[in-house]
Formats: sequence, structure tokens, C-alpha cells
Amino acid sequence: MSSSDVVAKSFSVSHSGIFGVDEKSMLEILVKWQPEHLSTFRNETSSIFLKDERFPFEKYEEILLKFLKREFKRFKDAVVQWTMHPWERDARMARKALKRGRQAYGLLIELACTRSLDELLGARRAYQSLYSESIEEDVASQVDGIERQLLVALVSSYRYDGSKTNDRAIKLDTQKLEKSISIGDKKQLIKDEEIVRILTTRSKIHLMAVIKCYQETFNKNIIEDLDEESSLKDTIYCLCDPPQYFSKILDSATKANANKNEKEALTRVIVTRANVDMKDIAKEYDRQYKTPLTQKIEDVALGNHKDFLVTLVQRALPKGSD
Repeated sequence: MSSSDVVAKSFSVSHSGIFGVDEKSMLEILVKWQPEHLSTFRNETSSIFLKDERFPFEKYEEILLKFLKREFKRFKDAVVQWTMHPWERDARMARKALKRGRQAYGLLIELACTRSLDELLGARRAYQSLYSESIEEDVASQVDGIERQLLVALVSSYRYDGSKTNDRAIKLDTQKLEKSISIGDKKQLIKDEEIVRILTTRSKIHLMAVIKCYQETFNKNIIEDLDEESSLKDTIYCLCDPPQYFSKILDSATKANANKNEKEALTRVIVTRANVDMKDIAKEYDRQYKTPLTQKIEDVALGNHKDFLVTLVQRALPKGSD
């Protein structure tokens, strides 16, 4: 029996729940899978995944997805997110963030700014297929308040994804950002047209150069200049320094007084970044908080959920490190 067959069998349902192999056996298989193995599993397991009719991705069969959400409890969140196509996963998270309102707008920023050009485009396609609406129109119609302009522009963004930069454009954008921040209303910076234009249209490598130029030219940190404007700060961190952003999110998720949104971020970050930059995130977390990320997860998570997350982090680390 192949590893895909073993996992598929463990997903079988009956009145008594999951059967076929125990969760530990399934865990040992799942955490070893690379993206190509996950793709094979989705393609070969027609009892769980359906081919989308419009775009090239596989999506969970809705009835089974609802069952798994009830059956796995905490562990299910990690398993469902891990096996789900990244496009579908991001689309569903965006939908959830919109339903929760302002308290979850940070997740929309995370999805729009930490994904690659192709990943964001794929999530937008999946969103259309799943909900027969575009994420752009839903953000525009459902987000109230001063965040709307920024969020619509971010989820609609189609940035240059190459490595070339223009020194003159970098200097001009640096000057415009400093001017907007220094003379603008600190409580309304998120609505400033120049700030929004630069952050939502420029390439990530261009923005990293702008942030560096800002520091060197004005001898001050743009993050500090933004004061209490958390949405703009998160946008800059997500675009220019994802490991630092995710380390901060993980720290909030593991605090004793974390709210529901913050607690859910623990699984989300570990699962979505395991095949991307988990090594860098774990290193940054250790640097900032003087505690290995795996140890922190051991302290706050339980059972198979804990084992699954710890294993995903450990496999990204050099052998012999925690």
C-alpha cells in the first residue's frame, strides 16, 4: 500500500469516526511529504479531492471537509491546511478573514504580501471558483473604514517579480514616503495616496531598497516613523522581512492571553511556511525571543497537534538543531 493509500484510508469515515491507521502513523507519513507528494495525493485521491472545473487545482469535497473539521479538532486544522492546495487554503483564509472583520484584516495583508506573484494570483483564481465572486470585489464591498483603499490595492496587486531596480525611482519613492509621513495626519497615513501607491505597486526588492535608503538618507527607521499605524507596519514587514513578521505573529500566538485569531495563527504560520522559509523564521524567533521555536510549541500545544507542528519545524532545521 502506498503512502497516499495509507493516508486516504485513514480519512475513511464511519459513525465511530476515523479508522484504518492511527493518527501517529498518518503523522509520520504526512510530515515527510514534499510539495510534489502533496500534489500526487490530491490528484490520486478522488474520494477526497475534486478537480476544479475552471482552474488547475484540486479542492476538498465539501461534505468530507466539514466532517474532518469536526473530527480532528485541533489536529485537523493542521492536517486540513497541510494537505489543501495552497491556492484553496489562501482563498478560504481570506474569506474567513473578511467574515471576522477588522480584527482579522491583518491576515489579508499577510496573504497579499508574503505570497509570490503566482501564489497570490492562484489564490484569487481559487477564490473566484469557490465563491463565484472575486476577492477584490469582496474586500471592496465588505471592508469598512480607512483600511479599504490599502486592502483592495494589496489583494489586487500584480507586482514586478524580477530582480532589476531603478536607483532614481528608489530615491524618488524614498523622498515621497518621508514627505507623506512627516507632514501627514498620523491617524490617516493609511489613506495617503503616495504611501498606498508605493506599497501596493512596487516590487519587493524595490521596497527593500527604499526602506534601506530611507534609513540612510534621513537617519531614522520608517517603522518608527509610522508610529501607531499597525496596518502599514505589517505591510512593510510582510513585503520586506517576512521572517521578522512571522516571528512576531508566533510570539503573539503562544502567549497565555492570546485571543482566538492569535491562537489560530500558530497552526497557520507553521503549515503555510513549512515549505517556504521556516528555517529563517525559526532562526529569527530564536534571535528575538531567546527560545527555540520548537520548545515554545512544546510548551503551548498538546498531543498530535503539537507533534505535527514540531515535526514540520524540525524538518526545516539543520540536523542536530532544535
